[in-house]
This record gives sequence, C-alpha cells and structure tokens, in this order.
Amino acid sequence: MNKTRVLIIDDSALVRSLLTEIINKQSDMEAIGAAPDPLVAREMIRALNPDVLTLDVEMPKMDGIDFLEKLMRLRPTPVVMVSTLTERGAEVTLRALELGAVDFVAKPRVGVASGLNELGGEICEKIRVASHARLHRHGPPAGTAGVNLTNGAALEPKVRPATFSRLSTEKLIAIGASTGGTEAIREVISRLPADSPAILITQHMPPGFTRSFAARLNNLCKVTVSEAMHGERLLPGHAYIAPGDRHMKLARSGTNYLIELDDGPPVNRHRPSVDVLFHSIAQHAGPNSLGVMLTGMGRDGADAMLEMKKAGSFNLAQDEATCVVYGMPREAVAVGAADEVLPITKIADRLLQQLAQLGAGHRV
Repeated sequence: MNKTRVLIIDDSALVRSLLTEIINKQSDMEAIGAAPDPLVAREMIRALNPDVLTLDVEMPKMDGIDFLEKLMRLRPTPVVMVSTLTERGAEVTLRALELGAVDFVAKPRVGVASGLNELGGEICEKIRVASHARLHRHGPPAGTAGVNLTNGAALEPKVRPATFSRLSTEKLIAIGASTGGTEAIREVISRLPADSPAILITQHMPPGFTRSFAARLNNLCKVTVSEAMHGERLLPGHAYIAPGDRHMKLARSGTNYLIELDDGPPVNRHRPSVDVLFHSIAQHAGPNSLGVMLTGMGRDGADAMLEMKKAGSFNLAQDEATCVVYGMPREAVAVGAADEVLPITKIADRLLQQLAQLGAGHRV
C-alpha cells in the first residue's frame, strides 16, 4: 500500500514536531518533511512532490493565504489548514476554503501539545479525505458584483422586497453539507433571490467558525444569513446556519416555524448533525420542504433525507463530478432519498423551478 506523503508547513517547531509524530504513527501516511515558512515549503514541494499539505495561516515571510493562492494557481495540491480557533482565524480559514483548501483543523490557542494530540484522529482523517478529494477552482458566486470578496464587505446595501409571496412563507429549504460544503453552500444560496423561502443549513463545522461563516455568506447573498438562535421564528428571505457544536431542529408553534437548538449527543459522529435537522424537517414540514445534500464525507443525513422524501419533500443531491468528496450525496442517492442528482451550479435554479411548480399546485 502506498502511503499518503504529507508535508507540514508551520512556523512553530513544536507544532511541526507534534504533527510529524501524529502522522508517522499512522500505517497509511508519512510526514516526508516540515517547513517553517512558505518559502522553504516551496522548494520542498518541488523536491518531494507531496500528496497533501498541512498549512498554518500566520507565518513569517509569506502569509499562508498568499501562499495558498499561488499554490492553487501554479501547482494545485490538496491542503488541510491548521488554524487557531479565534475570530480572525475563522475568517482567514474561510478565505482559505474559498481558495481551494479541502478542510481545516482548529488548533487550540493554549495547551497546544495536549490539544493537538487530542485532535490527532481528526487531523489524520482529514488528511485521508484530502488525499482523495477533487480540487475545484472557485470563482466568485453569482450576483456578487457589489461585493468585495477579500474582506467580505458589502459595497451596496441589500435590496429587500416590500412583501413576501404566500408561497415563500409556506415553504422551507433544508441543506446539509460537510467537507467542501462552505463553497458549495455559497454557490447555491448566492443564486437565490431575496424572497426565497426560509433556508436551514447544517454544515459540519466547529464552534467559533459558524458565526464567521454566516457573516461571510450574508455579505455575498441576497438573502439575510445568520447563525441560528434558539426559539427564533423562521422568516422568508433568511438563511439560518446551525451553530458549531449544537444540533438545529425545526419546530412549530401554531402556524409558525421555529428553530430549536440542543446539546444532545453527536449523531453520526457530528454535532450539528444533518440527520437531526432533516428528521425534524420530515416531521414538521413534510411536503412544504425541499432538501439538498451537498459534498461531504460519511453518510450523515441520508436516512433522514429519505424520511423527508416519504413525507413529501422534493430532494436534490450534488453530483459526483462537482463534489470535493462524494460521500454524503452518494449515500443519499443509494438509499433512494434524492429525486434528482445535479451539478452544484444547477441546484439553485432547480430549487426555484420546483418552487414555481409547487406554487402552480403540482409536483414533478
């Protein structure tokens, strides 16, 4: 068996040593080198031709983001970001995912040695996934002419419709995603109009990152995007991101839809879990819902998406060619949960088409 060859790029000698040890304990991978900065890394990449890179964000001589941008343009290579769990770290990591990094690990600010050792299993699993990931070049999303993608600042205020259609207030869109999902979600919801039905999104992401993710999407989309709050009433024209480390469920109070958050145990190894969200959608929204399964490792959400379909939901799955990791959509298709399988660029238009047909009183 050929081992996955990993190059570590981090300015901390301690982190380089710890990651080397963690990786070399695995039977299917090896650390072939460790670079203290991107300039050294550049030469090591040429000489060693690694399969996967781990990359720090803040480093001397060249910022990790600048290096990643050049790497993806000149020599695309799977990258797992190793970034500090801070607000700044979250924003920069999301920019890295925009540029084509496969995934990230949030390293602790204190207790680095014990923290990284505890994260060893997660780090190695993400390296494994990255070694098989499809690299996609990400362009700016549709409808973002007035948006500065570098700092996420909107140059023009959002235009809000004066009223929402009756159709929008009755329907819901539920989206589940994992590895590669931040860019896939952006691709879908940036194409939806300001009077879209409410959108509930579960993306596998640790605490501290979902708020930055929501803020970034909010500056790129016509709908208002925010991190979900417990007890919040769902409104059309809004998208709600499940907070990191909390399950998000749909609930009802009379004729209104509400959000419930809870700290229950992980489901399919995840909290938030797509299965938890989709199960609640099947229970409370049924034929008023549309489900979307996007790129991700594992099978979280597949069974509950089938429940949604049996309850009358119309469901879409992202196709293999446009997924970073064709895991969760493949499992949804395998159990018969998806009505259609589409490339990521076609999903938003298909949702709008289906909503229009539902409004006309029939289902395709």
